[in-house]
Amino acid sequence: MIRKIVHIDEAKCDGCGQCIPSCAEGAIALVNGKARLSGDALCDGLGACLGECPQDAITVIERDADAFDEAVVAQHLARQGRTPAAHAAQPPAPPAPAPARPRPLLSIVPSADPAPQGGGCPGSRSRTLSPRAAPPANGAAAAPASGESRLAHWPVQLHLVPIGAPWLDGADLLVAADCVPFAYARFHDDLLAGHALVVGCPKLDDNRFYAEKLGQMLARSDVRSVTVARMEVPCCGGIAMAARQAIAASGKAIPLRDVVVGVDGALHG
Repeated sequence: MIRKIVHIDEAKCDGCGQCIPSCAEGAIALVNGKARLSGDALCDGLGACLGECPQDAITVIERDADAFDEAVVAQHLARQGRTPAAHAAQPPAPPAPAPARPRPLLSIVPSADPAPQGGGCPGSRSRTLSPRAAPPANGAAAAPASGESRLAHWPVQLHLVPIGAPWLDGADLLVAADCVPFAYARFHDDLLAGHALVVGCPKLDDNRFYAEKLGQMLARSDVRSVTVARMEVPCCGGIAMAARQAIAASGKAIPLRDVVVGVDGALHG
């Protein structure tokens, strides 16, 4: 079957082994000083290991491969004295008429102002917002109240945000995984305040699209910094990798911060 699967470029791999702990399925092993995939059935194709390679030797490609098999993973991990991670596997892809070739390296294709995002839907119209503030006390100027929305623009879905959105210039950009605001109770005050925002899900959406569009946005606008807020589950690591690829493709030295939120709501980093 044709599906997404991790590919390791042995010519780039220096055998550091940093990718091995990040693979919850134990699918990567060092063989003769090089990281190699231990078996197609062990790799879910989500790419949680991508951001751990300092040599950029790991990519996700589409090729003919055995289906991901949770039972095989469980047996493999049991032999290592480990237990399977609590995250769902990617559903099998439908058969393709012909084998897919490895995808090319990321590049930014300059584009003019695109057609209206969201197919021209009025609900996707770009607009800036004014954060709500508590009523002033004794005539003093009021600061935004805790618990109030800190959202400063609309839309926020990465699919819908225009590449040249005016609020990106001079902004600190927060790239958040969809689940983060639900898991982290102080999302608005601790992460969103003072930031422009784009959100998406690296498991359900095309992560390559995320990297390409973010790269175009960063190349076009004067973004000061990028903060990624993602969940601790392995499948969420793709959004951090997309941000790294986007910064590299933009050709700019933009500071990047990676914040991880636990499923219990704890903040890491």
